[in-house]
Amino acid sequence: MTSALSAATVQALHDSHHTILAALAEAGLDYEPYPAFPAGGRREGVAAARAYPIQGILKYHGMADWGLRTAYLPSISVNNDAAYTLTLVGYEAGLHEDQVVINGEVATGRARERVVHTLDTVRALARIETRARVASRNVARAQRVGKGLGTSASASAALAMAAIAATLGEAAAHNRRFLSCLARLLAGSGCRSATGGVSLWLSYPGIAHEDSFALRLDRRSELADLALLTVPLDSRIGLATEAAHDDAPHSPFFEPWALGRGEEIIACMQAILQGDWRTLAQFAELDSIRLHGVTMSGSRENKLFAWEPENITLFRLCNDLRASGVPVYFSTDTGPTTVFLTHRQHAGAVARAIAGLGMGLEVIQGGVAGPAELVPVEQAQQELGV
Repeated sequence: MTSALSAATVQALHDSHHTILAALAEAGLDYEPYPAFPAGGRREGVAAARAYPIQGILKYHGMADWGLRTAYLPSISVNNDAAYTLTLVGYEAGLHEDQVVINGEVATGRARERVVHTLDTVRALARIETRARVASRNVARAQRVGKGLGTSASASAALAMAAIAATLGEAAAHNRRFLSCLARLLAGSGCRSATGGVSLWLSYPGIAHEDSFALRLDRRSELADLALLTVPLDSRIGLATEAAHDDAPHSPFFEPWALGRGEEIIACMQAILQGDWRTLAQFAELDSIRLHGVTMSGSRENKLFAWEPENITLFRLCNDLRASGVPVYFSTDTGPTTVFLTHRQHAGAVARAIAGLGMGLEVIQGGVAGPAELVPVEQAQQELGV
């Protein structure tokens, strides 16, 4: 879909990528080389992994390459401990086809295709043809997950880590560059879920698979004081994120949004390294508004309104709280689920304010979650009931 952007814009995004790489090097934020597997992998094996959903800080929309699921622009998100995905992958010689169960139901259609695409990529690297049995479940610290919590990202990261570890081994699964590239294949944001904390996803139109990866920016617990309060909300229109990815690049707001991204990435990086959670939160709120503008203006005929009426009340609450001296900012991705970002000393006040709205909304109080991690197989089997 690179034709959606002008050649000049594509070149500018390419140049911006190299400016970001230089800024990473100057800050000492390194990353591993992309590995090779000349010996292949095990024909049979089993592994399990847990990963956390993401909340966008500098968001993204639109796929520059649907096969690789690379984006037009780089993005930053924070892993949110409000939920997690647990995934078990076992390669079994006797299977005639992949068997995929998600949240207790056999996966079909597009959901199954996306899982099998990741498995096929791992199989090709491992030089095996063994089919796999996959069981995966999203677990939220609330009565519902809601739409826009970022569990497609955690599902993608957990699947990639378990699939890699089961055949290529634990060392390969812990190469964060490699893992994030594979995690990108089911859901683009999965690459950032894989690396954890506050992570940057490098991408631009035409980028190579091994160069479109994520890396963690907060490596010294700089954001330990950042609190995340999650309000899960369902989408009444049955919003599909892939439909939004299709429309977004055709919005008249898309190119200006993309062209300003490089400078904002570097500004966020500097804020993170200084432990400046407030600047990060301000960007998250601003880009939530811009993302929605892009989402609802990509088509002349069918406008995608991702927010629900409750969102306006929650957004206005942020303004009211700030006016009263409570620093808090909202963030939404593709969907109505809202995350409030504040200092942990204000988390209780924000939670009480949300409850005081009298709307019966759940509030999950939490913080920054870590990267995808391997889980003992027996523990995963017990939790998944398999």
